[in-house]
Amino acid sequence: MSEITVFTARKIRTMNPSMPEASAVAVRDGQIIEVGTLQTMKPWLEAHPHRIDESFADHVLMPGFIDPHLHPSLGAILLSCHFITAMEWKLPDRTCAPVRSPEAYLARLREIDEGIEDRAEPLITWGYHKIWHGAVDREAINAISSTRPIFVWQRSFHEIIANDAAIDWMGLDRGDLERHPQIDLTSGRFFETGLAVATKAMNLYLFQPERFKQGLELVKKAVHYGGHTTIGEMAYPLLDDLAEWNFLSEAIERDDVPFRMQIIPRGALRGAWDGAIDDELARVESYASRGSHRLIFGNGIKLFTDGGFFAELMQMQEPGFIDGHHGEWLMAPEMFEALARAFWNAGKRIHVHCTGDLGVELALDTLEKLQFERPRVNHRFTIEHFGVSTPEQVRRIADLGALVSANVYYVHELGEAYWQHSIGYERASQMARLGTLARHNVTTALHSDFTMAPALPLNSAWVAVNRIAESGAVIGPEERIDLDAAMRAITIDAAYVIGMEHEIGSIRAGKKADFTVLEADPWETPVENLKDIPIWGTVFEGQPFPIAK
Repeated sequence: MSEITVFTARKIRTMNPSMPEASAVAVRDGQIIEVGTLQTMKPWLEAHPHRIDESFADHVLMPGFIDPHLHPSLGAILLSCHFITAMEWKLPDRTCAPVRSPEAYLARLREIDEGIEDRAEPLITWGYHKIWHGAVDREAINAISSTRPIFVWQRSFHEIIANDAAIDWMGLDRGDLERHPQIDLTSGRFFETGLAVATKAMNLYLFQPERFKQGLELVKKAVHYGGHTTIGEMAYPLLDDLAEWNFLSEAIERDDVPFRMQIIPRGALRGAWDGAIDDELARVESYASRGSHRLIFGNGIKLFTDGGFFAELMQMQEPGFIDGHHGEWLMAPEMFEALARAFWNAGKRIHVHCTGDLGVELALDTLEKLQFERPRVNHRFTIEHFGVSTPEQVRRIADLGALVSANVYYVHELGEAYWQHSIGYERASQMARLGTLARHNVTTALHSDFTMAPALPLNSAWVAVNRIAESGAVIGPEERIDLDAAMRAITIDAAYVIGMEHEIGSIRAGKKADFTVLEADPWETPVENLKDIPIWGTVFEGQPFPIAK
């Protein structure tokens, strides 16, 4: 039997209400044996070989942080691209300064184009948003280059804008493109299911081995830098099952990787769905045999209602958008209901991408039907993202026994922008209404949807407890949550949302020895400084992994 290692710390925040604080945790073979003090665990230490590790005597240990919803493959693709964004991004290999005007955006795009020597090399940039960067279309990009394929990926990932050289480079039939309902050839815009048409044509380039491997290494660094020990790949595969699985297996199933990934398959593959439901069920079930130590297929599946939040393609109830445009469905409502019914009856844990209040309404109407037809308890039907909602919908969520995994970062980057330009103050200030969820006792996790938000759980918790918008103003103060709720949302409640609360999410005997090592105690830090707490690194299954400086 292996030796017991006892980690002592200035304080251990266990997230276990039965023993909320401790000063020592005993670990053997990657599992927690006992939590408490050196005195209380004396019987264990007298009975077994052990060593005391005082490396964290001046640090605070918490359960390993959990992001239940991010996208490593998306990150691998985008971190290999050029970032032109309205907010500063600190990435593992670079810091991207903010670009906040149409003129500055096009100037930066031209600068990148001129800096690439190979004139045939495609230029792919991510982060465009019309609120800051104006109307960038096919003609504007043609003016940058008429010969280089240029793709402008919108900040949401849900749409891409291409110049003529890019459309030609993809080898797509323009007649077919003109007939597609979610492609606007005049503007060069491919959105939602139209995006799937573009990415299918781009796959050989996007999954070029060295490019994708380099991107995955950057994602791994970002995940570790945020203090994660568990992440959820929410909607696998992104574009290409075979390519992604081979890359993920090679990059993540390694002894030097300090986190695990639960993989939640798509209920239907990206793009217009025309398959049989039985085929989708069989595809999802087939993934289970692939599972490994760090790559885990649980019981969850992912479905979609409405379009991207950053793309302003969420489906909104009246009064809709200020400019009168409408959102988009990612799945036809009848398709969503049919797939949800099949996976519900198969006993799956259903996660639903919902960004607008009409998308939430569709998800809840469907859940109500399914509960009437075939009641289930502890089903963990989860609303993902939860951009715009109503207080009445939160009450229905509670009544129906559903959960929420929210991207609260929307408040920081988009709260004021959407107040001024999209949906007005009332609804924009109340996006990600976590306070109402707390008042109705709805179990809630926080996620990044990386790269929709930085993969920094403490940053998400900071937004949740402060609701500080991009200007520094507090927006929607009634929807703030307290520190305890925010920290549960990145530990034990996040574990519950992905069905792993029996293994991770708190520090107690029997769970995996996963810890995030902090240099300050969140409960002794002013909440406005929560995001600035330095992270020493993590302990994954008993093995320390410091963050490389």
